[in-house]
Amino acid sequence: MDSEERQDFVVTVIDRTNVERSFGAVANVFKEQGLELDIISLSADPTLPRRADDYLCARLYAYGRGANEAMMRADLRKFADEIGTDIVVQHTEEQERDWRLCVFDMDSTLIQGEVIDELAKMAGVADKVVAITASAMRGEIEFQESFRRRVALLAGLPKDRVHELLERIPLMDGAERLFRALKKRGCKTAILSGGFTFFGSHLKELLSVDHVYANELDMADDGLVTGEVRGQIVDGARKAELLREIAESEGIPLEQTVAVGDGANDLPMLALAGMGVAFHAKPVVRASAACSMTHVGLDALLYLLGVPEEEWVP
Repeated sequence: MDSEERQDFVVTVIDRTNVERSFGAVANVFKEQGLELDIISLSADPTLPRRADDYLCARLYAYGRGANEAMMRADLRKFADEIGTDIVVQHTEEQERDWRLCVFDMDSTLIQGEVIDELAKMAGVADKVVAITASAMRGEIEFQESFRRRVALLAGLPKDRVHELLERIPLMDGAERLFRALKKRGCKTAILSGGFTFFGSHLKELLSVDHVYANELDMADDGLVTGEVRGQIVDGARKAELLREIAESEGIPLEQTVAVGDGANDLPMLALAGMGVAFHAKPVVRASAACSMTHVGLDALLYLLGVPEEEWVP
């Protein structure tokens, strides 16, 4: 961007208890970047009674020329972590964009855990699988290699035990409210997961998801896990490819798409989408994504999409 071209930013502060404590730090970062603070907007009256799962949200608008966006995001992210809140930098027009497709990673994004890690506990190979998972999510091992190694360790696990996880791993906080609001607005949704189809299909019904792509865990005729995967593995490159394919099939431009994930294999789709959101993510993902949320539930994504609180579905 030409350094002489005006830039308009909105910084969204989301907290459970106090958004105003962040205003001074945000204003200082604006000043360091040569930006002029325009207005501060509160999403709701903080003196009014609130539900336990409600947030406080404030938006600070600024404008100027030549700001270093990467540095601004890094400085605000560091401060946010120090006080345990979420501070997200966006271009003002993003709050006004008609977001028409939201795609999500599944494990540790839509649900509170990693399915393959829980299966490993059942199979008695938890330590081995967790170590491979952590390394893959940090980007140290190529995903397809790590995935095949982990699945191989699950050989012999009965199908009935596999499906026990459907009731044992809870949804991420705010997931149901988020999907109800997205559906009400006519926004298409998709799960693009390096996990398994049996859990993705469960979430498809539970959350009324439009599209689900994940990996097929192979079962032998005797109902035991074979330790192999059927078909093409959904890795980072495949997630980005699927995002593009779904957007094209739905007639939605990529600039009107949102991708949400937490691991290194989500980076390609986060980079491709009109807005990429690192949610409760690994450090490498938070550092790379334009937007990051760490201390809130999934429903707080509605603030970044510019959805007024009165349109949220309880």
